[in-house]
Amino acid sequence: MLGEPEVRRIVDTVLNASRADQTEVEVFSNNSALTRFANHSIPPHVEHTDVDVRVRAVIGQKIGIASSNEISPDALARLAARAVELAQHQRENEDFRSLPRPQPVGKVNSFVEATARCGPEERAGVVAQICDASSRAGLTAAGAFHTTAQELALANSLGIFAYNTETQADINTVVMSETSSGYGARVSKDVGDIDGDDVAREAVDAALQGVEPRTVGAGEYEVILAPYAVCDMLDFFSYLSFGALAFMEKRSFMSGRLGERVMGENISIWDDGLDERGLPAAFDYEGVPKQRVNFIEDGVAKNVCWDTYYATKAGPDHFSTGHALPAGATIGPLPLHLFMAPGDAGADDMVKSTKRGIWVSRFWYTRTVHPLNVVTTGMTRDGTFIIEDGKIAGPVRDLRFTQGYVEALNHIDAVGRDPMLVLGDVGGGARLVPALKIAKWNFTGVKEAQ
Repeated sequence: MLGEPEVRRIVDTVLNASRADQTEVEVFSNNSALTRFANHSIPPHVEHTDVDVRVRAVIGQKIGIASSNEISPDALARLAARAVELAQHQRENEDFRSLPRPQPVGKVNSFVEATARCGPEERAGVVAQICDASSRAGLTAAGAFHTTAQELALANSLGIFAYNTETQADINTVVMSETSSGYGARVSKDVGDIDGDDVAREAVDAALQGVEPRTVGAGEYEVILAPYAVCDMLDFFSYLSFGALAFMEKRSFMSGRLGERVMGENISIWDDGLDERGLPAAFDYEGVPKQRVNFIEDGVAKNVCWDTYYATKAGPDHFSTGHALPAGATIGPLPLHLFMAPGDAGADDMVKSTKRGIWVSRFWYTRTVHPLNVVTTGMTRDGTFIIEDGKIAGPVRDLRFTQGYVEALNHIDAVGRDPMLVLGDVGGGARLVPALKIAKWNFTGVKEAQ
């Protein structure tokens, strides 16, 4: 990585060269490595290093944004000039007031040296555990093990300078037989937390239990959703419901309902970039410190997340909660560090209390049907089982569902006591989520036999 002294040089060069009224500089440096595997073999490892400098120039209420991965003094001066030139050609944004001013930014423990130094041999050793376990079971494994070390700096001409380094290790695998598949995935800032044997055990067990699935009819069932599936729900809430833009445009089910009960009393959801059980971050892409935001508290809608622009637009009673995305993003602020409160139920307890239901390991190819109510359609995948009279009775073919996620969280029978950190599909954040037992879930179709 570049290191803080070099990042400060980049920032100072841009700020000194800029002729804008206000200037913001984002520096993102990344060293990413990837080990793929399939059919018990590893193709060549991939490693990628890059730096991205993004400049936002403000002239009055006109804003221009330019980016480059060149960091020589001349290149940075040209980048600053290009952002100013682009701003001059824009229309005035009447809702823009100012870039944010400095606030104290705390420290988070987001960097693990072992992850930053993790090499292909170490990743291959973990992959070998998965491949060996699947081979012994007569199955085939495929997947990827990714490690990254990165640094982010935000500075502006009003005095903000925030700098942080972080690491991430994530692995996923699908283990397959001719008629079944199982899935396992883990994510952590510490590569030492990635246990290949544990990932293999989860995926292999699901694949072995899922052999020769039978067909069950579409209809309304009780469901038990494993954490991978619950993470999908929070992804959609993040994108559709918990951000200020959707809230202000009344596209969110939260709009006009703060203070009302919108979900079951056993549901609490919040975002906290400072919680080190997740993938922590001290500040957002404006250099504003992260704050915990409670979205749902005991079923009651409490708040949405804000950045500087939308908080200013909403009025003096609002302020940034540290959820800005990089300059130029058009979807408004988003929560990337989501948590759902655990309950007191074990997986066995959920199964025993189910008369006839479906166990869902995870969802696949989910898409929005009705954004306001977060109605979503998709398929089950990699381990779908029928539960009868309190026991898992066997595998079933994957089912298509069309279900309102808000409605589902109004019918929670039990919340798991063992939350799991799952990598989300929105913004690269992670979600710490439990399993859920839901009283009714609408399955609309069945996958045909291959």
